This record gives sequence, C-alpha cells and structure tokens, in this order.
Amino acid sequence: MELPTSERSRKEVVDGYSTDKMLAHAARLRDERNFAAFPIIDCDAHHYEAESIAEIAEYIDDEVLYQLAKSNPRILSAGRGTHQPMGGRITRYPLRPLEKTPADGLHRDIHLTNRFMDAMGTDYSVMFPTGLLSAGLESPEMEATLCRAYSRWLIEKIGKHSDRVKVLVQLPFGAPEEAYKMAQEFGDAPGVAGFHVSSVRYNRIHDNAYMKTYALIEEMGKPIALHSGFNSNDPFMKLGEPFIVMHALGFTLFNVLHLCNWICNGLNERFPKLKVVWTESGLAWVPWVAQRLDSDYRMRSSECPMLKKLPSEYIKDMYYTTQPMEMPNDLSLLESTFKVINAETQLLFGSDYPHWDMELPTTIYDLPFLSEKAKRNILGENARKVYNIDVSDRYPNYRPMA
Repeated sequence: MELPTSERSRKEVVDGYSTDKMLAHAARLRDERNFAAFPIIDCDAHHYEAESIAEIAEYIDDEVLYQLAKSNPRILSAGRGTHQPMGGRITRYPLRPLEKTPADGLHRDIHLTNRFMDAMGTDYSVMFPTGLLSAGLESPEMEATLCRAYSRWLIEKIGKHSDRVKVLVQLPFGAPEEAYKMAQEFGDAPGVAGFHVSSVRYNRIHDNAYMKTYALIEEMGKPIALHSGFNSNDPFMKLGEPFIVMHALGFTLFNVLHLCNWICNGLNERFPKLKVVWTESGLAWVPWVAQRLDSDYRMRSSECPMLKKLPSEYIKDMYYTTQPMEMPNDLSLLESTFKVINAETQLLFGSDYPHWDMELPTTIYDLPFLSEKAKRNILGENARKVYNIDVSDRYPNYRPMA
C-alpha cells in the first residue's frame, strides 16, 4: 500500500539526508567565489553535545550528577527556548543523528564538522556547544561539573584528533575558583585555541573573583569569547512574544550588559593584551552602545576613573563575530556599524551552523563596500591571529594580503 504523502515525503527526507545535500547551494556559492584561494575560519560553529550525553557523562566525577546525566539528556540543555527548530521546518535538527559517518575511530562530530566546512568552503572551525550555553543559569556546583566534564570530553574526543576543529574550554563563571583551575589545567591541552564563557548569566563580569583568571588567560596569549544567548524564563524577557521578540532582543542584551561593565570598570586597561571576542550577538547594538556610553561618560567620567579614552575607543580594541549580522535595506547603516568596530581588523566570520539562522561566508564576501583585503581579513586572517591558528597544512605558502 502506498504511503500517505506526508509520510512518504518524510521517508524521502530521512533516507536522503546528508550534510552535503543540505548544503548543496552553499557548495555552489563556494565554487563561484573561489574560496579555496585563501583561508576561511568559522569562529562560531556549533555541535549538539546532547547527542553525546552518554560519552560526556563518563567524564562527570560526581556520582549523583553522573546518574542524572545518563538518564536525562536535557541536563545539557537547561533553560533553552523551545521555538528554535521552527516547528520542525529545520530538518537538520531532528535528522542529524541519522547521518552516517565512517567507523574509523574519529568522533562523528569531527566528520560532520568537516562536511559542513567543506560544503561552505571554510577551512577551520572554532567549536561551541549549544544547550550548555545555558549552564550559567544552573547552580555553581552544577555549572562547574558540566563545564569540566564537557571540556574534558571535548579535548579527548575532538581536540586531540582534529587539525581543523578548534576547541574552546568552557569556564564556569558561577564558580570562579573552578574557572581558574580549569584555565590552568586545560589551557595548553591539544587543540585548545582559547576559552569561552556563556554570557547567559547574572554574574558581574568585573567581579574581583575573575581577575586572576583574566590575568592567566592574558599571560597565555589566548582569547576569551563571551557567547551570548537568551533566557526564556527571565521576567523581563517573558514579556516578549512571539518568539521573534525574545530572539531579537535576548541574543543582544546579555553581551550589551557585560561589554558595558567590562569597559566602564576598566578591564581593558587592567588587561590590555587580553583578546576579548563578543560572540553571536550580532552587530547592530554596538553603535548604540558606543554612542550611549560616550555620551554618559562625558557627563560622569568620575565614575570610571580607570578609563584613559572614550568607551567607543575601547570598543574598537575588542573583537566581534558576524553572526547574526543584521542586513538592513540601506547598506550604509551596516557600513557605519563596520566603521564603529573597525571591522577590517576586529571582525571575525561566524556561521552559527547548524542553527536555523546560520550564515555563509558569502554574507561577508558579497558586501559591496568592503575591499578584497577587508573581506579576507574578516573571513580568516583576523581569526588566524586572534586564535593563533596554524593554516600551513592547508595553505603552505599563505601570506596575508598586503
């Protein structure tokens, strides 16, 4: 008997699912733009760590949490919204676990990441978790346990076995002493390109408890990325509906607050060599914050005694990832935003793949107001320097464009 149309369509999608097919259009764009001519580094790639919960649980030392993690994969996605999959229309969410990978000893996340990099034309990916970006909403003990187990697993399964997938150690800022210990313990582990902190939290980023961690990371010469997100249970954000309101605002507000605190409490002056990357909060908010802080600083500079220049000038000293890059009808607005952050040297490409609002390298490469040098810097060169990525395996004769 013939299957109903809906069931038949689903079976065709399941049977035919693969990253290559899902990104066929991206591959065409890759070839048309000749992306193989220069290195492209994705500074905001994701994987679904909940798919590996059984593996990650083996790195949990606490017996109670170990049993909880083994029985409940949602422990790695606490606090996340339920609307991201768009009612099932993003087929790579539910079908990704069905994709076949070789049984060659490499973790499937390496194979899947290589596939989407090859399809999009990117050479290296800086990897972030997904559900664990909400770990900052857990108790300090839970956050520390999850971050330690996840980071150990990530290094053992990914960092030690891939030249293309770069690992960031997730620091549990809810437990400052544990964050410091993890930076000491894992900072020089194989494949570790830096550190990241979930912005979705209610800790003061300028608390004295974090100063020795910042000093240590600065001394290591590695960056720290603050990856934004939203908290659907926040009393303020609960007022936003439909989901588009929460998403548009939620992914900016945490990084807005932390960046303002970072600047106004003089952390740029205290740690002038520390590379700070504001990740997945878009860019449109930065000019607003720059103007607002400069205006207030001129009237109340006595409250920020450590500052030696305008807040907007410190904004130009830090780094930002592109996604989700707001594309206005009037591109002059985006061009002005790029000017505010000094994008040619401070902006890093991020795809956010495989999330629903992902972007391709063409988002940057096709901007008419960028020079060829600026395009190449944003797509790869800036990240190569920030994350100290050796590209010689894929580009043995690489030289930055003069």
